[in-house]
Amino acid sequence: MGKKIFLIFVKRDDSELCDFCIINQRKNNKTMKINENAPVKQKNQIVINAVPEKVWAVLTDINQWGSWNEKITEAQASETQKVGARFDWKVNGASIKSILHTVSTHKAFGWSGTTFGGSAIHNWFLTAHQAGTLVNVEESMEGWLVSLFKNKMNRDLAKDMQFWLEMLKRECEK
Repeated sequence: MGKKIFLIFVKRDDSELCDFCIINQRKNNKTMKINENAPVKQKNQIVINAVPEKVWAVLTDINQWGSWNEKITEAQASETQKVGARFDWKVNGASIKSILHTVSTHKAFGWSGTTFGGSAIHNWFLTAHQAGTLVNVEESMEGWLVSLFKNKMNRDLAKDMQFWLEMLKRECEK
């Protein structure tokens, strides 16, 4: 059976459509949310001393990820702020093919991705905070290779997620 994709528009108020997400018909039903039952799952957060608009600008400029995150050696996207936009990137030596599923300006940015032996759902959430921006990040990974090495991959994902947050903070606070 082929994949069915539905585009959902959520109204913020009566005047504008603003929040977008893709809902895929698959096991967990919503690619917007991570799979809480996945063998590999991590969540983390950090406060960045910059306004959400600045954090958003850095985070969503996929083509520049490698300039501030040394673990990313390639990142190419023709569009970076449109639901359904595809991008290819390489992190920690793994080539990943991704598609944006959530683009809510200055609030949420997420994608799903596939690589050999696994798939992932990754989400970022930005919230205005007295010191700037509270950034929450979450990811789930599943697949045969992920299941085989779930303990190591959970440890590695936790370290990588912390590294991403620290590098994002450093870039945004320049």
